[in-house]
Amino acid sequence: MAFKVVSTADVADDAIIGDGSSIWHLAQVREHARIGRNCIVGRGAYIGTGVVMGDGCKVQNYALVYEPAVLEDGVFVGPSVVFTNDHFPRAINPDGTPKSAHDWEPVGVTVRHGASIGARAVCVAPVTIGRWATVAAGAVVTKDVPDYALVAGVPARRVGWVGEAGAPLVKHEDGHYTCPITHRAYDEIDGALTPR
Repeated sequence: MAFKVVSTADVADDAIIGDGSSIWHLAQVREHARIGRNCIVGRGAYIGTGVVMGDGCKVQNYALVYEPAVLEDGVFVGPSVVFTNDHFPRAINPDGTPKSAHDWEPVGVTVRHGASIGARAVCVAPVTIGRWATVAAGAVVTKDVPDYALVAGVPARRVGWVGEAGAPLVKHEDGHYTCPITHRAYDEIDGALTPR
């Protein structure tokens, strides 16, 4: 098995691309990036220097994944999502000299297994998006997101829980939750959700 890179993509010679992955038109994959197996990097997406993506990830059109982001297996990044990497962005230093790569320390976004980030969301580093969590389209994430959380808004806040299938969970009278698709049950304990 091999990977597919269209001729109009810009992929660094030392980037590592896993079997079955596809890099599409106008996408850029920078030096030392590692993309797992069966991933898709959509049209115009940017994968920064040293970014690590696990297996089965999808980075949709025009998403910007700046280093040192880490995406675990099965992560979905929607169209035009932005992962920031600078606490205090400036074009110049206080003395007026151009700011270079040596004048700041990049901070990253970590996205755990199976999580999804909706279109045009912004994740302000450093944050961690928990396993199977969902960030709604247009949200601005400034704090860590718990496993299975559904967050929305500016700034993003938890508005519900989701299961592995991505659907909002249904709360029952006894306090437990179930997925309307898989029927899996979950318990909420001290603000965290765990599958039964």
